Amino acid sequence: MRNALLACLALALLSACGQKAEQKKAVPPPSLITVTQATKGDFEVVLETLGSLEVLADPKVGAEVAGRVTQVLARSGKAVKAGDLLAVIDAGDVALQNRADEAEARRVEALAKQQEKLAERQQMLMDKGFLSKNAGEDVAAQRAALSAQFDAARARADNSRRSVGKTRVISPIDGVVEVQIVSPGDYVKVGDPLFNLVAPKKLRAHLPFAESFGPRLQQGQEVRLVSPLAPGKVFASRIKDIRPGVVEGSRTLDVLVDVDNDGSLRGGGTVNAAVIVSAKAEALTVPEQSVVLRPAGKVVYVIAEADGQKKAQQKPVKVGAKRGGRIEILEGLAGGETIALDGAGFLTNGAAVAIKEAAKPAAALTPNPSPATGEGSVVSR
Repeated sequence: MRNALLACLALALLSACGQKAEQKKAVPPPSLITVTQATKGDFEVVLETLGSLEVLADPKVGAEVAGRVTQVLARSGKAVKAGDLLAVIDAGDVALQNRADEAEARRVEALAKQQEKLAERQQMLMDKGFLSKNAGEDVAAQRAALSAQFDAARARADNSRRSVGKTRVISPIDGVVEVQIVSPGDYVKVGDPLFNLVAPKKLRAHLPFAESFGPRLQQGQEVRLVSPLAPGKVFASRIKDIRPGVVEGSRTLDVLVDVDNDGSLRGGGTVNAAVIVSAKAEALTVPEQSVVLRPAGKVVYVIAEADGQKKAQQKPVKVGAKRGGRIEILEGLAGGETIALDGAGFLTNGAAVAIKEAAKPAAALTPNPSPATGEGSVVSR
């Protein structure tokens, strides 16, 4: 009998211990998280892309007269002003031609003057009746023909005189000699290239965007550009034009932006561009990692006191654009709420939490802007 009582007592003790163990298992420890605030601020919705630069003015200077090059005064890389002398072509042949044309013009001019005097005498004779009308008309026609010949001779003389001036090759723009093609002693014909010039002060950026963004892009929108050639600099401009067609192969829109160059950019270089689609004042944003996907949709966990303990309350939200690690909240939060940050993805509605202090971030280098992924984004100002 005594043994039976002892066995019952042991069984009761084991059952009680099992119930306590189950109770301990049923109450999980609080989840360790960090928190942040839902804040409001000025944000800009932008579209980003990686583009390229081209020089707007890059004339090819060619020979306008034939001859042998006697001097070259500009070398590759030299900065020149409009009107600077680049090279000299031997003017001997064109100078001789100009002398011949000038002489021919003077000869015809003398004949025209003589014919003018003859016409005046003939007119006097006609007035007195000593000469027929037909004879007078013949003299007048000869006078008109010589006058036209003189005009043609004068034009040829002026043209050959201009050709003499063209033996001095002049820079048409302010710029830099990109390529020196000609050398002293070369014989050049009309149209032969002598120099390639570039004007680096005015560049044009070609920005490719997916055609689906066409309705959101328009002339005059503000654009900010950065380049690896000019670290730390931001070049502000606006959309100059949008090409009407879609680029074959890439199926993108070509957006054109003119850029004032301070000398740090180069034609052919790349630029990271951000087109400001719209600006929003007092936009409510949170870190992207605070927004998690649940069966109810996208939610954040607001931390509040309940029964003397901090707990996570699930709040469904409607999100907007994002960039730089933050995402815009359109609906669901009022602003100022304390929300879960690190560890938000492991929470459930009503879960108990314990807040730990976030580690101080180490100093880091500012990353270069990344090329567009084809999505809208928000820029904090």
